[in-house]
Amino acid sequence: MSDGIPHVLDNPALASLTGPHALFAERRGRVLRYPVDVSPWLALPDEPDADDWADLAALAGPGAEVPLPGFRGQVPDDWEITFQVEGVQFVDDGLAAARDPEAIRLGPADVPEMLDLIERTQPGPFLPRTIEMGTYLGIRRDGALIAMAGERLHPPGWTEISAVCTDPAARGEGLATRLILAVAHGIRERGETPFLHTGAGNANAIRLYESLGFRLRRRTAFLAARAPEHRAAVPVS
Repeated sequence: MSDGIPHVLDNPALASLTGPHALFAERRGRVLRYPVDVSPWLALPDEPDADDWADLAALAGPGAEVPLPGFRGQVPDDWEITFQVEGVQFVDDGLAAARDPEAIRLGPADVPEMLDLIERTQPGPFLPRTIEMGTYLGIRRDGALIAMAGERLHPPGWTEISAVCTDPAARGEGLATRLILAVAHGIRERGETPFLHTGAGNANAIRLYESLGFRLRRRTAFLAARAPEHRAAVPVS
């Protein structure tokens, strides 16, 4: 928030699902989500009321765990908070964005290798159709995918850099930095601005991002909660 005026990055999942990623949106009332094989993110209104929480529970299904990125409000008493950690949001403030001669664009045929790399490095959620959210770049050595990075949330005018990961055997070569700058270059070419998130306690990542030219925009939260068991699931639109 700035001077009381909401910014699209304050609720980036909602801004994405009502903007450039509206084609993915599954909706119940004012609550939206990505298809479950694209992304786990759901989006609540900025100030959800009881009806919104009921719609979220119905959309998620009884007992489902729901990620609520950036949510700072009060979770209803019949919801169980299952995960909560402080996070930070960084925005481009002078990145030396550039193409990388070794980076290749990854496609659907690469998804099994991408999922394997994600499993071994755990950079965050990546599902079978996450690649549809934007451009993903990778670096191969001897035919094997050893590093990747790509685009996730897409609020109007902004694109999130995500899934930055490197095979443990190839760390220390600066591959993550190169791919971040290459993905940022593609975002800038569309006239948009890169941003990203990480945990507030991830000192190494924060140091890297600041050294590259990202600046802290706001502190946020990574939160997940379990829907009540007694609500029935309903079809989504």
